[in-house]
Amino acid sequence: MNAFLILEDGHVFEGKSFGAQKEVICEVVFNTSMTGYLEVLTDPSYQGQGVVMTYPLIGNYGVCLEDIESEKPWHSAFIVREISRTSSNFRREEDLEDYLKEHDIPGICGVDTRAITKILREHGCMGGMITTNPDFNLDEILPKLKEYTVTDAVKTVSRTEKEHFNGDGFKVALLDLGTKNNIIRSLEKRGCDVTVYPADTTAEEILGDQPDGIMLSNGPGDPKECVQIIKEIKKLYDSEVPIFAICLGHQLMALATGADTEKMRWGHRGGNHPVKDLKSGRVYISSQNHGYVIKEETIDPDVAEVSFINVNDKTIEGLDYKNKNIRTVQFHPEACPGPQDTAYLFDEFMDRMKGAKNA
Repeated sequence: MNAFLILEDGHVFEGKSFGAQKEVICEVVFNTSMTGYLEVLTDPSYQGQGVVMTYPLIGNYGVCLEDIESEKPWHSAFIVREISRTSSNFRREEDLEDYLKEHDIPGICGVDTRAITKILREHGCMGGMITTNPDFNLDEILPKLKEYTVTDAVKTVSRTEKEHFNGDGFKVALLDLGTKNNIIRSLEKRGCDVTVYPADTTAEEILGDQPDGIMLSNGPGDPKECVQIIKEIKKLYDSEVPIFAICLGHQLMALATGADTEKMRWGHRGGNHPVKDLKSGRVYISSQNHGYVIKEETIDPDVAEVSFINVNDKTIEGLDYKNKNIRTVQFHPEACPGPQDTAYLFDEFMDRMKGAKNA
């Protein structure tokens, strides 16, 4: 069946429908990863978005459920150049198209993803629609696309109850803002006793459980929407517990300490973003997924200093907080596209918890 991708600037791309056959409006973004489409699909940070994969062939190794980053895919739509109708991998459990049908996610293939990406790079991410209706009316659709925004994103993806993962090491409290499973796995691998808390958990409850360390996870949406969560993170900041924050957690900690954020033109999404450690001078390849960034000029130099920058556009990729046992990064050290480039940050978090406990 024919399908159409309509962008808010009036561009229309015709292709073929795959996955669920339904009409959706979403924010259209692009991801430059060459592999890992299942991890991208199940990353809660993509809630409310339609993702354009720039790599031309998607689905060739099928779906390996061991690799999922959450209990289900969160995309509103999936946009690819070519969908592999057959898949081959010794770990494969089903085809990608069947997986999308199961979770009611529409896709469109046979479109020029290179052209779509160039439009998004020039004009920024924008509202879009996927439809199989050939009789669409642009005059009616375009205003709806221009008005579309992702709202209540963290509330939509976060757990509603605490979940405990037994370990015999440090007690880590993980605030679930849309956490990826590999953050939990990275902590479990290091022996941590992990408790995952819903996003609306109070600081008093978290601190009352006497964790050795606190992690703030990744997540979707505009960080400034998380007004109450920011208030609770400020209380966590005022404690003496070591904190490690990733992506949205990194942005919320900055907002909690007086800095500001802004929306990027097209964001960083992919497994090939170079980041530079300003202390060592080393450059690492990182996995990223974010559409907002901390404004450097709003950071109080008495509160925090920039620790990492993006090599491509010089945006902030990490902060170290002064006189506090807190480090935050914009990228995803649990994803390790290198494959182990920045996993050392978890080891560093272990060392900081050990130091705090022995102090």
